[in-house]
Amino acid sequence: MYLSEQHEAIRDMTRHFADNEIRPIAKELDETERFPAELYDKMAELGLFGISVPEEYGGAGADTLSYALVMEELSRGYASVADQCGLMELIGTLLTKHGTDAQRQRYLRPILQAKRRPAYALTEPEAGSDLAGLRTTAVRDGSGWVLNGEKIWIHNAPVCDFACVLTRTDKAAGHRGMSIFIVDRDLPGFTVGPKEHKMGQRASQIAALHFDNVKLPAEAMLGEEGRGFHMMMSVLEKGRTGIAALAVGIMQAGLEAATEYAKVRKQFGQLIGDFQGVQWMLADMAKDITAARLLVHNAATKIDRGEKATTDSSMAKLFASDAAVQHTANAVQIFGGSGYIRGFEVERLYRDAKITQIYEGTNQIQRMIIARNLLKG
Repeated sequence: MYLSEQHEAIRDMTRHFADNEIRPIAKELDETERFPAELYDKMAELGLFGISVPEEYGGAGADTLSYALVMEELSRGYASVADQCGLMELIGTLLTKHGTDAQRQRYLRPILQAKRRPAYALTEPEAGSDLAGLRTTAVRDGSGWVLNGEKIWIHNAPVCDFACVLTRTDKAAGHRGMSIFIVDRDLPGFTVGPKEHKMGQRASQIAALHFDNVKLPAEAMLGEEGRGFHMMMSVLEKGRTGIAALAVGIMQAGLEAATEYAKVRKQFGQLIGDFQGVQWMLADMAKDITAARLLVHNAATKIDRGEKATTDSSMAKLFASDAAVQHTANAVQIFGGSGYIRGFEVERLYRDAKITQIYEGTNQIQRMIIARNLLKG
């Protein structure tokens, strides 16, 4: 096996945590849409935030493959919890690569210790897949900036202490005119909209963010002016690999639930697991889980080697998320009518899987990326 002892140790530790801490309350979290702060405190103690952030900045100092292993195991427990890990990894990576010492001290260490909560503010009403539609602006004001605009469907927005906000600082420069600012929630003019109620991954909080003449000091800018788009894109390979791993975790939970049910449910005087139709669905689940997992690990390994992994991460995200939707639907089918009833795990898994085809770039966008890279070569 290509996993090192360290990889197996972090995978097994996360699996134990998911089985003993996450899965017992997953149903309650789905029903109440509660932000499980107590889980995140424990995850911070275990080093599950900022997995690839260097130890000198408060992270675990592990690699992207370790991150993928953690995302899969957390998602096998409950995808909303894995989402929080993924958010911390992306914000942690941005702050590690582009933050000043003061920014790392003020924002990076506290989020890895679960003492502060970030939001990653990219999407707008007219700018989802098409970032050229970005309308949030930051205009110079003396030595600082004034921020105006709106972001929607922002992860952690209802509970955030600050947000990393992609803005347009030069309207004429296209992608080269975008910059990122770290915006504290308590600043005048920064407001948070009502919490949205989602189809799945319900304990993952989202809402809109509004900025009305928010005054920012010069030191609020993350990295260089005009490099915001490049910086956001630089973490997408890791982000898409993480979402692919999350989708694998959802599928794995669905396979385990469906397999166990097929061993005990009887129809026509025999176990449903004895029927070829059910066996084929289970076989296809296992096949595609293994294929998706290998695609994820391939992308993660390329990132760790410093190689370009744009196509690989898009393939992993595309295949894993499509397979997750297909096979959680098959898990529901194996459960029959019970699978359609709220409270059964497979019903939740089916709802949780759908968003993996949408966030971190829709699967239509992933196909475009893969095809364009093929045609370039």
